[in-house]
Formats: sequence, C-alpha cells, structure tokens
Amino acid sequence: MIAALFPGQGSQTVGMAKDFYENSPAAKAVLDEAEEALPGLLQLMWEGPAETLQLTANQQPALVAAGAAAYAAYLEAGGTPPSYGAGHSLGEFTAHVASTALTISQAVRLVRKRGEYMQTAVPEGVGAMDAIMKLDKEKIEAVCKETPGVVELANLNALKQTVISGEAKAVEAASETLKAQGARVIPLKVSAPFHCSLMRPAAEALAKDLALTNFTAPSFTIVCNVTADVLTDVRQAADLLEQQVTSPVRWVESVFKLKELGVTKYIEFGSGKVLTGLVGRILGEVEARAVVDMTSLREAL
Repeated sequence: MIAALFPGQGSQTVGMAKDFYENSPAAKAVLDEAEEALPGLLQLMWEGPAETLQLTANQQPALVAAGAAAYAAYLEAGGTPPSYGAGHSLGEFTAHVASTALTISQAVRLVRKRGEYMQTAVPEGVGAMDAIMKLDKEKIEAVCKETPGVVELANLNALKQTVISGEAKAVEAASETLKAQGARVIPLKVSAPFHCSLMRPAAEALAKDLALTNFTAPSFTIVCNVTADVLTDVRQAADLLEQQVTSPVRWVESVFKLKELGVTKYIEFGSGKVLTGLVGRILGEVEARAVVDMTSLREAL
C-alpha cells in the first residue's frame, strides 16, 4: 500500500511547482485555482524573493498549492492512488486537499489566515524553537517540565530529533540543561513558537474559520498529527486542525501507524525531501520518494 505525505513549513523554495504548471494540465488547474483564490501567489512561488516567500502567511499557502499540484500531476500521469495520507503540521491541510475533503481554494485561504494568526499570536522575539538531537523524547519532556516558564514538545520528528517550543528564555534554559545531558541543540530560525500553548490565540481565531468550512468525505484515509491515528469521521477534521496549532506534531507515531496499517511505499508531494528523510530515519530501509518536479515524478512512477 502507498501513503501520500505532504511537508510543512521550511520546505519552500523559489520556483516550486513551476515545472508541474508547465507540463501537467491537472497541476496547472490546481495552481490556477489557488492563484484565483490568492492573487499573486504564483508569482511569489516562482520569483520570490525568498525572504518574502518564507514569511509564515506566505509559505503556508505556497506549500499547500505546491503539494496539491504535485499530487494532481502524479494522478494524471497514472500514479496509483494512495490508501493513506499524512501531512506534517501544515501538510495536513494539503492531505485534505489531495483527498478531496477540501478544495484548493478553501485550503489556501484557510492557511493564509492560519499563518497570519500564528505570526501575530506572540510578539517577535518573545518565543523560540530549538531542535534537540541525540536524546529520547522522554528525557527532553522531563527537562521541559522541570524548566520554569513555557517550554513544550513541539515536533516529534524522528526517534532522536525533537523540537521544543515556548518562551525564549525557557527554551534557552531547557536547551542548556539538555546540552549538559549530551544533546546537540540547533536553534531554529522561526518567526514564532509554533505548536505550543503560546499559540492558543491563533488556534481560537482559526477555529472560527474552520467552523465555517465544509469538509467532505476524503478519498483516502488521513492519519492526523494530533492523534497519530486515522481520521474516522470527517466531522472531526476541523477540531483536530484547531488542536494541531497548540499540540505537538506526532510524526514518529504517525509513521509507525502507517506502517502498522500496511503501508510499504511512501511518496512525498510538493517541495523538498524532508519527510522522505524522516521516514527513512524512523523505519530504516523503506521505499520512500519525493515528487518535486516532472523528473522525480517519472522516477516515482
């Protein structure tokens, strides 16, 4: 069985999805619809500048559009439809688009607002995120709980790669403690402390938009970030996407869940190969590919 994977923030590149636009009518239709919903999006995706594209409110719709276009091109070229799908944080919105639970217009408008809400939820400089390598999540979580202030697990990306998020001083203090325990710490260049309780204002604002959004039955089963389990009722989708803003991305558990469900092939759609790499680190030797342009699409087929 095949699982379709969709990346989150940080995977964007100037020029993303242009090859699909020029060579796949199905991808072009997706991208034209995204452009109609958010005029100027395609120019930003293809011409940048990179500094503008990486702004949270810009890269979120850009990544959703690129992922949905790559997936459309794959199906158009005769690719086997997946049995399951999963997205890393933002990528869960792309999974809903690919599964036809959301239209691309609905999704890019939603994530544009999501990015704006997340950007303004915490004043710049107040929050921070650090990637913690070489330690198990249990040790990291214990240190976070012992550290004064807000510092929480944000992304459980691989068995020994966990991102912490929260108040800048608390994140720094926890990271120093973790360094003393043998961790490698990498401060992340982010504009806000995502996936922690400081994002509650963003979650509450997004909830109002999600409440007005109609989700339809998906064409494949989605494994959700918040639960690391399958979405059994599409009526729960909005609530889970709201919770996702303040909850950790349980990517390791989600990948193990996909394996448990019988998935043997993993295809990442959109921009970059981050999830392809993480799947390999989590499962070891496994068939995983990234579809980022027509060349990689042909290889995947």
